[in-house]
Amino acid sequence: MKAQNIVQTLSVVKTAKFWKELFIMTFGMFIAAAAIYYFLVPSRLIVGSISGLSIVLTNIFTKMGLEVKLSVVIFVINFFLLVLAYFLIGKEFGTKTVYTALILGPMTDIWAAIYPYTKLLTEPGQTSVMNDPWFDLCCFVLLLSASQAVLFNINASTGGLDILAKIVNKYLHLDIGVSISVAGAAICLTALAINPVRMVIIGLIGTWINGLVVDYFSASFSKRKRVCIVTNDYDKIRRFIVNRLVRGCTLYPCKGGYSEEDRFEIQAILLQDEFSELMQYIKDEKINAFITAGNVSEVYGTWFKHYHKKRLPE
Repeated sequence: MKAQNIVQTLSVVKTAKFWKELFIMTFGMFIAAAAIYYFLVPSRLIVGSISGLSIVLTNIFTKMGLEVKLSVVIFVINFFLLVLAYFLIGKEFGTKTVYTALILGPMTDIWAAIYPYTKLLTEPGQTSVMNDPWFDLCCFVLLLSASQAVLFNINASTGGLDILAKIVNKYLHLDIGVSISVAGAAICLTALAINPVRMVIIGLIGTWINGLVVDYFSASFSKRKRVCIVTNDYDKIRRFIVNRLVRGCTLYPCKGGYSEEDRFEIQAILLQDEFSELMQYIKDEKINAFITAGNVSEVYGTWFKHYHKKRLPE
């Protein structure tokens, strides 16, 4: 059994998909580490995150007379969440998140070695890089959200809060951005134990914005074009879509309300570059057609995102 597992692992490691996703995860965490190191650490903002919850718990333990290191609290919470991720979300998500969680700390140290944030504190008494908690919040949320969206797109995460958000997303069927906002808001409210209300409100607003931006980036990554075409040359377009774009399409019989002519409407879901190629083909062939197109953020079923095209003459 062990030998079989080793063979399966080696077969996965040899694939281009493995190395591509490994690079994406490493790059995504590099961006997340920059967001934390340059905008969260100096300003001491507690946005809805496991780091923020750990800071709150550490302060509570201190008031109770218990000296517990912040790193220990973070490790215990992350370990518990990683176990939940493995069993509740899936082995792939859990395994990938173990990797991203492990490299987050070293990534922040790399940024500190490359360019310490103290060099950006140019004014006396400056307590944050942007010298304003709202600007720091905006920069942090923008970078972190981009990183989260990239990782969610390959079924991974930055760990911590993302695991809670993914669990909420899977079992309550909420959008991933809403899940982040819900899980993060619960953590933000715990900061009332150590922070003034003003800072808690800033954290809540930041968590809410984080959810919105993640949804925006996620929709951008998975955006498709739903194109509807009514034309007499429907078969010519159908052959182009099937043989050249290697996509499926659906033909619907329809009747013109003005002309009362019987025609077919072609519908297809395409990537943006495929849609552009189709439009160029219709233009080059001088096909007379009525075309509408709209964005689709989610596609399920037999529509494949990644595949090897084998183009045939149209």
